[in-house]
Amino acid sequence: MPIKVRIPSPLRSYTNGIDIIEADGVSVGDCLNDLKTKAAGIETRLFKTPGQLNRFVNIYLNDEDIRFLKNLETPVKVGDEISIVPAIAGGSSTVSPSPESAGEV
Repeated sequence: MPIKVRIPSPLRSYTNGIDIIEADGVSVGDCLNDLKTKAAGIETRLFKTPGQLNRFVNIYLNDEDIRFLKNLETPVKVGDEISIVPAIAGGSSTVSPSPESAGEV
């Protein structure tokens, strides 16, 4: 049964720019394994080791984070959608004062 897998921009180089790939399986893990066959190399960005997601990748089934469901064993059904969401990190550890707080007006 084909399940839509949404591919984020940073990973579309593995899918030739395609943003949605249909994958088959009865669980999220099955679908991600099928995705590996359709987008060669993407597994290096998704998995730390076989069966263990990279900690900087979040996977959602519809609007639910699979970590709060059954993780990769979460069952899927026709009409479901899997979203791959890479974690975003970075920024500054210091905050510049606003003109008001610095006494400038």
